[in-house]
Amino acid sequence: MTTLAQDSEPTHTNRFNRAAVFVNTQSGRRRSRALLPQIGLAFRTSGIDCEILQTASAADLMNQARHQVRAGAELLFAAGGDGTLQGLVNSAFGQNVVLGIIPAGGGNDFARALGLPRDPLAALKMALSGESRAVDLVKVRTGDGRECFYLGGGGVGLDAAAAAYAGGPYRNFPGRMRYVAAALRAYFSYQPRRVRVTFESDDTDQVWQSAVLASTLNTPTFGAGIRLAPGAQIDDGVLEFIFLEELRFGQLLRALPRLALQGSINLPGLHTRSARKLRIEVDPPAAFQGDGELLGSSPVEIEIVPRAMRFLAPRAAAR
Repeated sequence: MTTLAQDSEPTHTNRFNRAAVFVNTQSGRRRSRALLPQIGLAFRTSGIDCEILQTASAADLMNQARHQVRAGAELLFAAGGDGTLQGLVNSAFGQNVVLGIIPAGGGNDFARALGLPRDPLAALKMALSGESRAVDLVKVRTGDGRECFYLGGGGVGLDAAAAAYAGGPYRNFPGRMRYVAAALRAYFSYQPRRVRVTFESDDTDQVWQSAVLASTLNTPTFGAGIRLAPGAQIDDGVLEFIFLEELRFGQLLRALPRLALQGSINLPGLHTRSARKLRIEVDPPAAFQGDGELLGSSPVEIEIVPRAMRFLAPRAAAR
């Protein structure tokens, strides 16, 4: 199996012999299925033996990924969205492999943070001519004791409520409009809850506060390019915590045009803070989402795991 290079020695794809690509054919309005011939051609052109595997569910993807690692695959690609990539990360964590992304889903925020283009095939070709880059993961432990990783944005509140709609009735909406429409739908039925957040580095007593949103981000954007934490970086060893106390309907209406067209958001009462580890409690308990997937219920403990996984990314000079 390929030995990963140290941080000072980028790993180029000509060191890889075998790759596996896991394709979520339901992602991006089933766009992934149409890309299969071109994906195979791109790997052959790069001189890498590639096996393309279609996955029926997150559990199926994880099982197939573990099998491929045991069989000697050195390079694992996810063709789909952030949720597909999350499944691959959780199955490959701790293994001596490099991951890659073919951004063919609805969000693709982690691919954006890596500096890959939006077009799936252009992103694949850029990754295959790029280098491996060590990135941070976010580890979450939910109230039921489950532990897993996510890559981009996660939280409780309106975003978790919207995630259920984005993965359901609005799943075929294009790009950012999927998340904007889902957030609007969730807004009219969501009731703010009391939230208490405890930071590892803060010894002061924390109070319960009413909140619409309590999120932790590793990427600058979530929801297909909504810039909720523009200063976030995927390799700096810290998370960006976002807290929104309230969101009035008038504020939402004023924010929507810029949100839909530019992905930028500027709301009064939106607070940010950097952290490495925190705990979120909700009264009554609420669902926590990561990368658009519902991962479990609060309370949740969240921490950054620095430089925990390697991804193929554009070469440093191109970023």
